[in-house]
Amino acid sequence: MSNLANNTKLDIDRIIFIGRTFEEYVNMFDLSIANLKNKKVLDCPAGACSFSATARENGLDVEACDIAYYFNNVELYNKGKEDIKHMINKMEKSKSNYNWTFFNDTDDLKDYRIEALDTCVKDMKMYQEKYHAVELPQLPFSDNEFDILLSAHFLFLYSEAFDFNFHIQTLEEMLRVTKEEIRIFPLVNIEGDRYEELDKIIHTLNERGYTTEEVQVNYEFQSNANSFLKINIK
Repeated sequence: MSNLANNTKLDIDRIIFIGRTFEEYVNMFDLSIANLKNKKVLDCPAGACSFSATARENGLDVEACDIAYYFNNVELYNKGKEDIKHMINKMEKSKSNYNWTFFNDTDDLKDYRIEALDTCVKDMKMYQEKYHAVELPQLPFSDNEFDILLSAHFLFLYSEAFDFNFHIQTLEEMLRVTKEEIRIFPLVNIEGDRYEELDKIIHTLNERGYTTEEVQVNYEFQSNANSFLKINIK
């Protein structure tokens, strides 16, 4: 564990290190490799997602940040394997809360999560400089450093843990480091209900001169989680 992790009094047991694959990101955010060419992209927070790694293999410029990156690769890999096991066991008891169209079953889901973890940790070893330890709402990047920022399964989802002010502060930092657009997925809380402060968030963004759009996608695993918020900056 790094000294920085010790200084933040961060406990790895509080971290859930699970991620999605590049294929899932393409579906969640309605992305294409062609549209990301010549763009600098930030995945925030990225967890154990393989988006950055696979994007790099396709010639794209993507960096990742997450509070989990305060810990070393071995700790994170072991934590990820345990978290996947725990998630699958829990999901076996609540299958009806999910839409099993993208994934065939829990075994298929497990394969996707293991693929993401393996790919992510392998890439972290090779391109450590592309993975940044952060603790939101602060980001250690320059103004307008990235063209596009993608944020999956964090904002809005955990509304019981993070209040409106935290969301606004985090969005302000995301907007500060991004030049063109931000995409946030999904727009529901952990129970699958629309984030109760979303309209207030959108109103605040619009008042500050940003245009927003709720975009529906052909991807839905968690019930009702089938759209993202697009914030246009330019």
